[in-house]
Amino acid sequence: MNTDLILLGHGSGGRLSHQLLDELIIPALSGTAPSAQNDAALLDGLCGRLAYTTDSFVVDPIFFPGGTIGSLAVHGTVNDLAMMGARPRFLSIGLIIEEGFSRADLATILHDMRRAADDAGVSIVTGDTKVVPRGKADKIFITSSGIGIIEHELQIHGANARPGDRIIINGTVGDHGIAVMAGREGLKVGTDISSDSAALNGLVTEIIDEAGQHLHVLRDPTRGGVATTIKEIALQSAVSVTLSEKDLPVKPGVRGVCAILGLDPLFVANEGKLLAFVAPEAADRVLARMRQHPLGTEAAIIGSVSAGEAGRVRMETSVGGLRGVEMLAGEQLPRIC
Repeated sequence: MNTDLILLGHGSGGRLSHQLLDELIIPALSGTAPSAQNDAALLDGLCGRLAYTTDSFVVDPIFFPGGTIGSLAVHGTVNDLAMMGARPRFLSIGLIIEEGFSRADLATILHDMRRAADDAGVSIVTGDTKVVPRGKADKIFITSSGIGIIEHELQIHGANARPGDRIIINGTVGDHGIAVMAGREGLKVGTDISSDSAALNGLVTEIIDEAGQHLHVLRDPTRGGVATTIKEIALQSAVSVTLSEKDLPVKPGVRGVCAILGLDPLFVANEGKLLAFVAPEAADRVLARMRQHPLGTEAAIIGSVSAGEAGRVRMETSVGGLRGVEMLAGEQLPRIC
């Protein structure tokens, strides 16, 4: 028996399944004692409003500059909770593993998940593992669910953008999508491009503390990029948005790769960025506070909200014109998260 690879028997529910769980998965993710391993986790200390989210991750490659599918799964779920103003607390992890997958690679992914969870202050409390025959999956897929507690009375959601709001982003756009694409295609881009994958809950805490009731919307612009996310919010809130091209932060390397490949950074995925819609009287204060956080040093105000045509988004170009901005049509970069 090859002990270096995942076998179909590891998904049988029998002895091999227990070995994989007891020797690798549970020690890596939670360290739960055998006496406490049950069909569900018991969660203490939950009261008030809760946020609950589920996400799936099929990124290719599973190891990319700046992260892995494991760290990405944790960051993505934590961020979805944080965008509702919640404090992420608990995660559930489901693993779909292809027969023949390397145990060493699995161990690396699990280690990255645990480190990302610890850094974000969340606990992985339950999960499931399945193994499918060779060729029926691509290495490993991960599904994660998360629960967070909302410890304030603020209403932070996509339908709450208001005329006059300023739109703040915490840093450069397109890093994740270009890093994953470069890793997948083996592109030598001649520059150090790395995924921005990160847990944003700490930054969100700072934003809420500074903005209070002046904070109206938080959203992370993942698939579809900033353009699609802004369009979604404009439609939800029945407002118009004007973005400023000259104020949109883009790393030169990302801009260069996008120019070569005919991509628009505005539509490229991010995994460590957020958009905050903030009342104008608080925008400068929030921007300054964000810039004091390690994940907000390059924060910028990139646009504003008006009471014009519902759902209309326009970009003020660097030469002074206006162009319409729509949602991403089709799949620009498949399997980006």
